[in-house]
Amino acid sequence: MENYVTQHWDAVAATIEEHITRLGLDTSRLADRAHVSISIVRELRTNSVQRGRRDGRILQALSVALELHPRHLSAIAAEYPPPARDDPIGYTDRLNRIERRISEIAARVDAISAQVTEIFALFERHPPRRDPELSP
Repeated sequence: MENYVTQHWDAVAATIEEHITRLGLDTSRLADRAHVSISIVRELRTNSVQRGRRDGRILQALSVALELHPRHLSAIAAEYPPPARDDPIGYTDRLNRIERRISEIAARVDAISAQVTEIFALFERHPPRRDPELSP
């Protein structure tokens, strides 16, 4: 179950409408395919009832019924780019990969920073000699 602090139901409604049209469905048929009530589909399709949160399983069922990635509507609600239909990796996995990569980059930056600090320490201990002819 996924819940988000900020949810963008107008974007979810537009996405549902777009894919209902693409598939030639109506509200009743989508509700049957998703195994959810017609009233829930109507609320989401028209964005007529403003709820702070929705059960992530409903969004997942509707996404699958619309032949989208199971997390498509949840991503739209959270203003994330939706995953491709055939993407086997979920957002948690992607975020974990991104966090690992950022950690690797941070470690490299830290190593470079330590090397720069060592170089400056060497210059402080052994300042470069000045050529008297070049001094003003």
